[in-house]
Amino acid sequence: MRGISAVSPTVAWASGATGTILRTTDGGSTWQPRRIAGAEKLDFRDIDGFSDRVAYVLSIGPGDASRIYKTTDGGEHWDLQLANQDPKIFLDSMAFWDHDRGVAFSDSSDGKFVVFTTMDGGRTWNRVPGDRLPPALDGEGAFAGSGTNVAVSGRDRVWIGTTAGRVLRSSDAGKTWTISATPVHTDKAAGIFSIAFRGASDGIVVGGDFNKLDEAVDNAAFTADGGLTWALSKGVRGYRSVVVWSKGGLGPAIAIGPSGADFSTDRGRTWTAIGGEGYDTASFAPAALVGWAAGDKGRIARVTIHE
Repeated sequence: MRGISAVSPTVAWASGATGTILRTTDGGSTWQPRRIAGAEKLDFRDIDGFSDRVAYVLSIGPGDASRIYKTTDGGEHWDLQLANQDPKIFLDSMAFWDHDRGVAFSDSSDGKFVVFTTMDGGRTWNRVPGDRLPPALDGEGAFAGSGTNVAVSGRDRVWIGTTAGRVLRSSDAGKTWTISATPVHTDKAAGIFSIAFRGASDGIVVGGDFNKLDEAVDNAAFTADGGLTWALSKGVRGYRSVVVWSKGGLGPAIAIGPSGADFSTDRGRTWTAIGGEGYDTASFAPAALVGWAAGDKGRIARVTIHE
């Protein structure tokens, strides 16, 4: 399970390997399968829900394995919206400002970043022209580990964390882009795995080496100027595949990985360990202290923060 989206304290969507899509409408007590016909072999690494009826789901893989579907009837039917045919495209994740406007990111192709945007509820996904984006480094893309390396805020701001420890950012809904370096350690299996922002200024990136779960070498950073500059965080104890804000950014930030979790109450500058099992991805309901985490062996956990 690598994708999860908390709509409210009672409604959430989850996704994973072998075409798995699940939905709960009772606070996680029960989860109903929401299969897509013909998609049984797809790996759904990201899902974004907006109600108990409306959700988008993204699958990863080369060529036509990279797809985006949408449902408007609670998962009874799914429309294939982005049907990729380019063998060089490998979708990683997506994020939405609202139920009509969103952005999706792929690994780079021929030295160019690949970004898609939609402004009409996914009926059309348009690739951002290459001259609107800075050049990509050799092999630069994103780690599709938790569906959270794209973050959005307001109506037009978007940030994307890359395998090279850099952050792409746009303040005009993806029309034009700039890029900044972070001090996060990078290697073949290390870099930025997740990015989260509250408002236009405060952001956090986390990562590490997914082959060294307990190693904590320059694996988290924070910004207070919208992603222009970044500084290293202190106290994140190991590889972390996801970072999220609780209570719409008013509550603590939570960083989670397979080996454990940490929380921060100072906008990502310092972190304190949380006991319990590790997970791969997480999502908090908007403006709530309730969310879910998901991980291997089909595990989903309800997360509640007590102030």
